[in-house]
Amino acid sequence: MGKFIDEGKIMGWGQSQPQAHEIINAHKITPLTCIQSEYSMMARQFEKEIIPLCNELKIGFVAFSPLAGGFLSGKITSKSTFEGFDARRVINRYEEKNMLANEPLLDLLNSFARKKAATPAQISLASMLQKNQNMVAIPGAKKLNMIKENFDGSEISFTDEEFKLLDDEISKIPIFGNRRDEDIAKLRDLISMDSRS
Repeated sequence: MGKFIDEGKIMGWGQSQPQAHEIINAHKITPLTCIQSEYSMMARQFEKEIIPLCNELKIGFVAFSPLAGGFLSGKITSKSTFEGFDARRVINRYEEKNMLANEPLLDLLNSFARKKAATPAQISLASMLQKNQNMVAIPGAKKLNMIKENFDGSEISFTDEEFKLLDDEISKIPIFGNRRDEDIAKLRDLISMDSRS
């Protein structure tokens, strides 16, 4: 990658879902531009080590699935069904019992959304961007109105008091079900089944 950068073929490079030691080792050889990993209010595991390390080394963090597969938008519910090549079919976080158990987080988002005249998705994205200055969120969006809603979330800000209250309350809420990377074997099976059909 360093050779490609020197030759002007690429401007930068990154890693997908690396561990801290992988970031450190790679960065020593050719400085990383960014890394990409799942990150949302329901997947905060990278706040302990990876995000602080990226901030220290001035590496960008690209957060995929920042709305937790749509759950944090409030637009999918325990009654939603997933078809075809949809990863949510095999990730148990989207099973009915777990979605019901995770509704307190959505209730919290809705309460903040009412105060800010916003949507739960906008509150989720705005708080993520306010918390992490070196982060870019890449939410999925299949319709133009969803894209506009996500962009408008960048206009929302919180006072220090509001942000601390939101972050503290999120930390108190247990999250049920596996993250995407914890059900990776099931995702591989889904890909394999799709390639054979």
